[in-house]
Amino acid sequence: MKTTYKIDPAHSSANFTVRHMMISNVRGSFGSVQGTIEFDAEHPEQSQVNAVIDINSINTGDEKRDGHLKSPDFFDAAQHPTITFQSRKVARTGSDGGKVTGDLTIHGTTKEVALDVEGPTPEAKDPYGNQRIGLSATTKINREDFGVSFNVALEAGGMVVGKDVKIELEISAIRA
Repeated sequence: MKTTYKIDPAHSSANFTVRHMMISNVRGSFGSVQGTIEFDAEHPEQSQVNAVIDINSINTGDEKRDGHLKSPDFFDAAQHPTITFQSRKVARTGSDGGKVTGDLTIHGTTKEVALDVEGPTPEAKDPYGNQRIGLSATTKINREDFGVSFNVALEAGGMVVGKDVKIELEISAIRA
């Protein structure tokens, strides 16, 4: 039997890491992650995940960079204000995790991605009486596959912004 959980935006985040100038990593996060998880513990393959991330909640620790990332050079938040994920396939890959494959839409472009998932945890009651689960997920994408291709060549060779983006999700969800 499926149990529906609502992603708790106050206790969830979508984090990313991308190479900058070929020498260091820049990290950032999106603070507004919302959606639902329909989890079937006995038949995980029948589970579903739907999530929406607000581009305007981006935070890299630098206001000027955040503004540039929201611009048409990168995410174009005015035209594409959200990132969405809708699962197509869920598979258990061990006693404490699985793989969730689905459609990721960034910048108006949809591609299939696979998330490696730890969890979900067993339900736990929070101080307010809500039943919660938690999970972590990771994947890596090529940002250019999603039309996010702005870059500048470096004098010594290479580019300012790397193509590969590591994505890490930390999700807390409340039973609906």
